[in-house]
Amino acid sequence: MRRVQIHTVVAPVFATRCSVLVAPDGACVVVDAGAGAAGPVLLLVEEHAWRPQAVLATHGHADHVWDAAALCDAWGVPLVLHARDAYRLDDPFGTLGVLDPRDPTGPLTAALAAAGADVGSWTVPARVEPFGGDEPSGRTADVDLDLGGVRLRARHAPGHTEGSTLYLLDGVPAAAGAPVVLSGDVLFAGGVGRTDLPGGDAATMARTLAQVVAVLPPDAPVLPGHGPATDVRTELATNPWLPG
Repeated sequence: MRRVQIHTVVAPVFATRCSVLVAPDGACVVVDAGAGAAGPVLLLVEEHAWRPQAVLATHGHADHVWDAAALCDAWGVPLVLHARDAYRLDDPFGTLGVLDPRDPTGPLTAALAAAGADVGSWTVPARVEPFGGDEPSGRTADVDLDLGGVRLRARHAPGHTEGSTLYLLDGVPAAAGAPVVLSGDVLFAGGVGRTDLPGGDAATMARTLAQVVAVLPPDAPVLPGHGPATDVRTELATNPWLPG
């Protein structure tokens, strides 16, 4: 089995987890390039002479894609995300319900400013490769991604956003045979993603938690988009939002 290593960079804006997945031959994929992550990730990749293949997003919220263009365009690789969230790239503030990005009291604007990012600096990556189709409703089928030898299964998990996705990664030694789940803002340690932002839906999230999250392998480690790592067994036993 191919042994994949996971390196973590925590972006300064909302402490978004940015994961760098590295195959044995040095091919690498970045998941969730949050605001402020690009600099450390570029240095990490250069230091180890890894070969970037793509940047993935678990969903299209600004705190998970803000630095995607900085990485994608530097490396000449695509941003890959579910088709139902691709529209968010055209208006990262409006699709979060932010009416005035220049309002310094807005949480995202304030967090970007604190990290030294200009709200006007948003750029859509030159290459965007959506997957999963853009049908308006219903879960789409799993998609197997082979990105230069880094292999993941993209599992549609809507509710937080229309295109929220779990990425299941095999071949991680510490996972003892179970897939590592990069859960974005679907599942956290002790919580789940909010559904009150534009495109969120509580009923859809409930179905996702019951039909997608609850049937994941119990031993699977979970790397959420924010906060500490956990595992499926722990969440099934303790997370009040999951079916018992």
